Amino acid sequence: MQISNILDYIDKGHMALPEFQRGYVWNRGQVRGLFNSLYHRYPVGGLLVWATESKGAQYRGHDQLAPGVVKLLLDGQQRITSLYGVIRGKPPAFFDGSSWAFTDLRFHLEEETFEFYQPVKMRDDPLWVDVTDVMRKGHHATEEYATKMSGNPKMGLYIARLSRLLGITGLDFHVEEITGEDKSIDVVVEIFNRVNSSGTKLSKGDLALAKICADWPDARNELKQQIKTWSDRGYSFDLDWLLRSVNTVLTGEAQFSFLHDKTAEEIQDGLKRAVKRIDTCLTQIADRLGLDHDRVLFGRYAFPVMARYLDTRSTPMSSEEYDKLLFWFIQAGMWGRFSNSTETTMNQDIAVMEAAGDSLDNLIERLRLWHGTLVEPGHFTGWSLGARFYPVLYMLTRMGGARDWGEGGPRLKNYMLGKMSQLEVHHIFPKSRLYERGFDKSAVNDLANFCFLKKDTNLHISNRLPLSDRPKDEYFPEVLANHPEALASQWIPEDKNLWRVENYLDFLEARRELLAAETNRHLQELLHGDKRWLLEPTEGAETSAPAPPELETFRVKGGIQDEEEELRLRQCNVWVARQGLPEGELLHELSDFESGRPLAVIDLAWPKGLQEGYSEPVALLIDEDRETQEIVHRAGYRFFTDTEGFQRYVRQEVLDLEEAEARVV
Repeated sequence: MQISNILDYIDKGHMALPEFQRGYVWNRGQVRGLFNSLYHRYPVGGLLVWATESKGAQYRGHDQLAPGVVKLLLDGQQRITSLYGVIRGKPPAFFDGSSWAFTDLRFHLEEETFEFYQPVKMRDDPLWVDVTDVMRKGHHATEEYATKMSGNPKMGLYIARLSRLLGITGLDFHVEEITGEDKSIDVVVEIFNRVNSSGTKLSKGDLALAKICADWPDARNELKQQIKTWSDRGYSFDLDWLLRSVNTVLTGEAQFSFLHDKTAEEIQDGLKRAVKRIDTCLTQIADRLGLDHDRVLFGRYAFPVMARYLDTRSTPMSSEEYDKLLFWFIQAGMWGRFSNSTETTMNQDIAVMEAAGDSLDNLIERLRLWHGTLVEPGHFTGWSLGARFYPVLYMLTRMGGARDWGEGGPRLKNYMLGKMSQLEVHHIFPKSRLYERGFDKSAVNDLANFCFLKKDTNLHISNRLPLSDRPKDEYFPEVLANHPEALASQWIPEDKNLWRVENYLDFLEARRELLAAETNRHLQELLHGDKRWLLEPTEGAETSAPAPPELETFRVKGGIQDEEEELRLRQCNVWVARQGLPEGELLHELSDFESGRPLAVIDLAWPKGLQEGYSEPVALLIDEDRETQEIVHRAGYRFFTDTEGFQRYVRQEVLDLEEAEARVV
């Protein structure tokens, strides 16, 4: 089929994109390479389409499909979208991505090369022609150019090359069709995944959403808009997560297949109910636990279970019942309840929750049998801002009577850490002083060396030690004199010998004990005196849930060591977004696929690549040791150890920009 006919098919609704296809992800280099191959008549591969009745077809875009049999693109979306964008000068109706990748393509008549517009290089050179303009004008473009170049001895050659460029629209793509009544969407998706084996396969959530969009075309946009609403509040969720919550609320099951027979009206109702329940959970978690932004919101896959519980309640929740639900949420987050086999664990928890008797009691008892609920000092052994118990430390600060060491009086529960940052992570023993004495990165950034203080206080303390032989070089005595209760409010051991840097490791051990005791105290508060569940698991207890985490879970490699490093990473994410690319995930936990055991915490990661399905997983590792780098490398990531190298990779290999062009951009 000729390219011109394919584009006409798209315009007339005879060809479209199936709903389960992801968006456009090609970069300028890939677009340029496609046109270079077509101009030189090199093979660029064929198309795979699904020929199906337009009635009931699940497709992308808001234009109506033509009646009868239509062709839905399974393989070739990126090529056809690029061709349509350049030749028509606008994206097709089914487009979802950045049109920047195919805007302003130019062709040089002398060198026969394709490049994107660069004002300094091209403005005064008439041999650079606008490909889109040429394609729109057709043979009139050659007439205009002949007039403009009259007298040029190479005019005939240039006109021939313009004609060859125009001839691209007459080239044929081999089109292979999948047809037959037996080709259900499930079968077609399986074929798509096999054809797309080198790229990112469709998830079960993708398939479920595709089927939903068949009856409710705006479903994807509605879900995305809700996710944006939460993002504006500082919480980062994805489509699969929200759809999972809709699923549990609507069906009481975790598997997406249970959504397949639901009507558009039922899905819309389920979304409203799920959003309402999630908002309730977020409010309770922020107000009662102080976990008020994304970085400290651990255990997010507990939300579909909690949403189901709230939705099935026949009577209003009391404050005590909300506290008990929060107790379960904290436990699920601390022990990584949903770190592996998410669907299996979720289904088991919902089944237990909905068995006879007190559903919430059943849920907590199952978790106790799986892991136990008491916190031990060793659980605070992790290090960095990515430690599993980092949110717990923040929670303790926000829930209790923790006081600032500068002002003393205000309880820090009234201040937040986030976009409107009023709290900062403070190293009790300064990093520089610990590094001077030979402590390694994990010891310096141990969780037990962290506390939260107001910014002014953090600056005032600077790099002074808790206790020193030189009064001007110490700050604990000053805090103790001005605010006698402030140190103890942040779980600082009373033994002053532990305040000396030579006893740093002993200080960490002592503070871990205090932190564990404080955590258990708050957990007890949430249970309102009911001590049944603050116990270790019963010896020999049977459970089919995944094995609980070992203590080593809390000592995983990697992570962000301080707020200065986090700021650099966030600035890098902003830069990536400005390039029209997806932001990376801060503190991405890399886990073993089979066991679910955490292997490392990646500072900033793109697990699906910067171009989903077309580029390898990418990671940014700032100041990490060789072992961490090796773990990330074995997991298939291409990693960078500085933002400059990473940005150079993005410009040259992802965006395909020359350095001069990159500076202009």
